[in-house]
Amino acid sequence: MDEPGDEHASGPLSGVKIIEFAGIGPAPFAGLVLADFGADVIVVERPGGETRLGGGAALNRGKTVVQADLKSPAGLTRVRELVAGADVLIEGFRPGVMERLGLGPDTLLAAHPKLVYARLTGWGQTGPLAQSAGHDINYVALSGLMPYAARPGQLPALPATLLGDIGGGALTMLFGLMCALWESRRSGRGQVVDAAILDGVGYMGTLIQALRAGGRWDDDPTRNLFLHRSHFYDCFECADGRWLSLGAIEAPFQQTLMDRLGLPAAAQEDPARWPVLREAVAARIRQEPLAHWVRVFDGSDACAAPVLTAAEAPLHPHQQARRNFFMQDGLAWPMPAPKLSRTPARPGPAVTTNQHQQELFDTDDIRPR
Repeated sequence: MDEPGDEHASGPLSGVKIIEFAGIGPAPFAGLVLADFGADVIVVERPGGETRLGGGAALNRGKTVVQADLKSPAGLTRVRELVAGADVLIEGFRPGVMERLGLGPDTLLAAHPKLVYARLTGWGQTGPLAQSAGHDINYVALSGLMPYAARPGQLPALPATLLGDIGGGALTMLFGLMCALWESRRSGRGQVVDAAILDGVGYMGTLIQALRAGGRWDDDPTRNLFLHRSHFYDCFECADGRWLSLGAIEAPFQQTLMDRLGLPAAAQEDPARWPVLREAVAARIRQEPLAHWVRVFDGSDACAAPVLTAAEAPLHPHQQARRNFFMQDGLAWPMPAPKLSRTPARPGPAVTTNQHQQELFDTDDIRPR
């Protein structure tokens, strides 16, 4: 295997300065990707911060880590000095946290108009669920896509195409070509972007490797909460045959989950107890229809979300509040993501097959092959 070298300084994003506020999950991975492609990424971590746990150190590869107490005037002054020289800011907190610190986009963009302020959350900055806790399984459940991966008679699983074709392929290629485009503006030279789905999916596995490095990932499926063995991270069938996703990984969220289910708390970190607890949770959820559980968990941090169909997803209050779908030719289509505050993406008009053919045959350079 190749070892990292000194190519970082000449990467396509060389000269781009990123300020990343320490967190867990996808935001640190985004910072890692930017650092891997040459950006200067500075992680702002609280004193004694938790990013060193659970593989956080692995996701800080290629970054510079500084500590700052964001609750002190001195710490905030230090952060503002860092942001003053930055091109991009990345944060993955719940909506409103940065604003309460005096580091919200309105404040910082007023002082630094060219700053790109990137916010990564589970549910978005707005909408009824914006302040609710959640995890990957809940976001995919609410998207309306999870049922597409279910086999007859089995519980829903993560849907096809998102991980490989879209995540590992299309989005990886898009990021690569943007890197190359940026670099070409500096060098005046183009380059080949070799985006393979295999490579992209493997690269996205960095977060799992980071969890393994931090002792938070067990290769034994009976001890791995992500592999459908636990009572707090999976999909469970309701009385009406519908499904409810649970993603209560952290202890406080697990406590809320059990409280709302009306079940006694337990030593949830002990995988040996998972089979018994899983049956208790499954039996409890089977007693009521999905609509009941939606009401029970509404506004809570239990990390529970209904598994919606593609037809239901556009009608969900959170999806509607964020205007995540638009109508075209009588169908609801997903709006482009992410949402940009000044230059948002706008879906183009629908084009029929006949129009496509007309455009092709009207082109002079079409020749028989």
